[in-house]
Amino acid sequence: MSTTPEQHTTGDGTRVVRAGLPEPEAYRPSMPGPVFAAHYHLPGEPVGPYTYGREQNPTWTLLEQAIGELESPDEAAETVVFPSGMGAISAVVFSQVSAGDVVVLPDDGYQALPLIRERLEAYGVEVRTAPTAGEAQLAQLEGAKLLWIESPSNPGLDVCDIRRLADAAHRAGAVVAVDNTLATPLGQRPLDLGADFSVASGTKALTGHGDVLLGYVTCRDPERAAGVRQWRRTAGAIVGPMEAWLAHRSLATLQLRVDRQAATALALAEALLERPDVTGVRHPGLPGDPAHRVAARQMRGGRYGCVVSFVLDGRERAERFLSALRLVDDATSFGGVRSTAERRGRWGGDAVPEGFVRFSVGVEDAPDLIADVLGALDASDR
Repeated sequence: MSTTPEQHTTGDGTRVVRAGLPEPEAYRPSMPGPVFAAHYHLPGEPVGPYTYGREQNPTWTLLEQAIGELESPDEAAETVVFPSGMGAISAVVFSQVSAGDVVVLPDDGYQALPLIRERLEAYGVEVRTAPTAGEAQLAQLEGAKLLWIESPSNPGLDVCDIRRLADAAHRAGAVVAVDNTLATPLGQRPLDLGADFSVASGTKALTGHGDVLLGYVTCRDPERAAGVRQWRRTAGAIVGPMEAWLAHRSLATLQLRVDRQAATALALAEALLERPDVTGVRHPGLPGDPAHRVAARQMRGGRYGCVVSFVLDGRERAERFLSALRLVDDATSFGGVRSTAERRGRWGGDAVPEGFVRFSVGVEDAPDLIADVLGALDASDR
């Protein structure tokens, strides 16, 4: 769905509660309910905004409009929604490259990226990798067709200079995609930083309630957006109307959730720094964090994300800690209203210590959450 730039003088909170809403209509809801339709009345030639359920849906249209307004409020953009973050990632990668091309990926990104690499290499695509920190991917750009950036990275929370990488990639002839999942469009706008695609798993902070799987791609170039949309059509990777409607409904509280989570995450990280039994505390909002300088320059409004990572002394200690928590679910994913934490090494796909904990801060009262964490640390150390 394409967005049209306007004069945007409103704040983020005002924008999110109005994003994607149709013009008011007497006696109708401000946000229409989900439209369930496999087909539409289609007299004559098969043209029009809605021709078949795999092609488009009015509920998707409103959600795509809303996300586009958040990712690119000042320039026209198109958003394409998918049933998961991996659906969105796959659509960008496989619509933009072909056999013989070179793709540059982070080697410390989302743990499913190796699945993308495996498939690309099977199709005759060369894949190069480098860490997120220090713009290490710069050294891999010669001859590349696509640069994939994840900043902040998951789960290590490293940050790279997106504009610097994007400028260098464009000079090398590559297109640039940024995984914006952890930051959300309120915390970071990759398209404003020079990226060609902003991609995210809406499963996490965007929808924020742990009950919807969703992904999306936002792009300002109509031709590239058309390629992504054609991939969705070909693969049949379409969002259910109920999921799209739930996602749109959840956007209204995005700014409230993101701001509260970011503030509590920073407070938790500061509290963890005081613990001698906790090492490797990472959060981009900490002034002493290796990522802070770049994050402060390119992330918006002091919103450094809801995730804190840290290391405890071994697997057993980490598992005792997780078991002792009372306000925190031992679950994967992040960005939800209920805090979650997990020993990330249990999945086997991340290069992290056995005692590495990825902690996603929810919207609980900060003193209660921090007290629970500190109490669990005490209990697990006995």
